[in-house]
Amino acid sequence: MEKIAFFGLGNMGGPMAANLAKVGYTVAAFDLSPVALEQAQRDGCLPCDSAQQAVEGADIVISMLPSGDAVKELYLGEAGLLQQLPADTLIIDCSTISAEDACLVSQAAGEHGLRAIDAPVSGGTAAAQAGTLCFMCGGDEAAFDAARAPLQVMGSKIFLAGAAGAGQVAKICNNLLLAIHMTGTAEALQLGVDKGLDAKVLSDIMRESSGNNWSLANYNPYPGTMESVPSAKGYAGGFSVALMLKDLGLAMDAASTSASSTPMGALAKNLFQLHGASEENRQLDFSSIQNMFRRPAGSLT
Repeated sequence: MEKIAFFGLGNMGGPMAANLAKVGYTVAAFDLSPVALEQAQRDGCLPCDSAQQAVEGADIVISMLPSGDAVKELYLGEAGLLQQLPADTLIIDCSTISAEDACLVSQAAGEHGLRAIDAPVSGGTAAAQAGTLCFMCGGDEAAFDAARAPLQVMGSKIFLAGAAGAGQVAKICNNLLLAIHMTGTAEALQLGVDKGLDAKVLSDIMRESSGNNWSLANYNPYPGTMESVPSAKGYAGGFSVALMLKDLGLAMDAASTSASSTPMGALAKNLFQLHGASEENRQLDFSSIQNMFRRPAGSLT
């Protein structure tokens, strides 16, 4: 099978790389975290000491990085990979970045005779581990078709949204809506609890009613309502408040460039900013927004 160079082995990238190795791909992995590299090795990947070592002989490069600056540094920096990769290498960037940055990388890749798509993901860490992520891709159809095989190992739903950058637009729209229905779900659950309802019973009712949504049904923010989600583990792991704030910032930037009206998104961003005022909260899963609505113990107001 083909050799894949994989960059970014965090909560999402680590399981994605592991799934590729599991089905027989040679996965040369690189991350700045020694702990992440050790885990990747246990998962069947080949740990590398540098980006340059990882791409030696690679047919495909996959990146899952935390910011547009990190993506641009990897591909376009002084020692950027675009200058080193042989012609026709396929680049799949799964990071969530601005559409403008994605287009910049795609255009530069084309100038070097490389193929590239932006392919941000949805589904969270559980889907990354299970290989059931949703990929929202931007790029030409030929590059998209070439990327299908590895994407199908990591995900169960793969969409081509349009040209380069379109995957990023789809992703920020999705996460804008995710932030809105997560805050609404937390608010509604807390109202019910404050009025004496059991949060699990209320969740069961709303899941079978018109208030059902993904946050309620798959990622319930109220502790004790659902197993194996961050709210059952003190909001540890998962998709952090810091990353949600990054995505909401991208959404608001995109809205300003298109003169789009996003009052609900702006409110959600403000709520997450208030919740993420402390560094401790910023590292919690974004479903911890529930804590903003919960009364202190013993409070009647």
